[in-house]
Amino acid sequence: MKRFRTFRTDQTTRDKYADVALSVQDFIYPYFVVEGEGIVEPVPTMPGINRYSIDTLVEDTLEVKRLGIDKVLLFGVVSDDVKDERGTAAYADDSLIVRAVRAIKQASPQTVVFTDVCLCGYTSHGHCGLLHHHDVDNDTTLPLLAEMAYQHAKAGADFVAPSAMMDGQVEAIKHRLHEAGLDGKTKVLAYSAKYASAFYGPFRDAADSAPSFGDRKTYQMDYRTHGQGLEEIGADIEEGADWTMVKPAIPYLDIIARAAEKFPQVPMVAYQVSGEYAMLKAAALQGFLDEQRVVFESLIAIKRAGAQYIITYYAKEYQQRWA
Repeated sequence: MKRFRTFRTDQTTRDKYADVALSVQDFIYPYFVVEGEGIVEPVPTMPGINRYSIDTLVEDTLEVKRLGIDKVLLFGVVSDDVKDERGTAAYADDSLIVRAVRAIKQASPQTVVFTDVCLCGYTSHGHCGLLHHHDVDNDTTLPLLAEMAYQHAKAGADFVAPSAMMDGQVEAIKHRLHEAGLDGKTKVLAYSAKYASAFYGPFRDAADSAPSFGDRKTYQMDYRTHGQGLEEIGADIEEGADWTMVKPAIPYLDIIARAAEKFPQVPMVAYQVSGEYAMLKAAALQGFLDEQRVVFESLIAIKRAGAQYIITYYAKEYQQRWA
């Protein structure tokens, strides 16, 4: 009989044999950015998370930098009156995110800025690309995503993160960055395995990006598939992705683990999405779960599966309360 309990007899022993640990360097903290000044607007479905205008965003990024979090991901939230069928507000040279990137980099050049590259929050129909017969037109969307990424890179973004799930989006962005001489300066974090998940609900409230009709199942991945995620990740790597991502995180630990094993040369990011965060928050607020313990266990599980970096709405609170 092999005795495993000797590894668990007391806290010191358990700590000795623990081979997965969290670090503040693992975290990427997401932000929702809006127009205006002095705005810190709570997101009702995500307790503790706010929308920020650029001035308050800069203040908050400086705070999280003092906590040791040096990587942030920006999502733009624009009003309906600037949305149109082509999402032109997304790739303007003075867009909301362009100005936010410049402001953060001016205040804290060491902060690593990731920007989301997708049209969904900027189109009047709420889909991630241009439409043709009520479905996204993949190939006509590609140059617009590439232009959006270029504008972010020109403003100083360290990573652009295409999340539209259009075939060929990484290649198109890489080509545009190379054409502009920015490919050595700005990297691409590909939302490679992004599943058509019900866990995105609170995010769509926060970003005002719900589709006005239909759903996104024709371009986001079917979660009933087993191997497509690895194929998508492999294709993005072939197109030049510097980092890859699996989204959501906890329901897809198997994909994270298999991808990290198959593609060890490329950093893997997992996105603990809004629904995962809201679910834990709601249970904790009701007293059903010990929040500190369940958050720590969840993040450890993501790291143990093979993610090198974790996008999580808990990053700031984790560092403030529990680190």
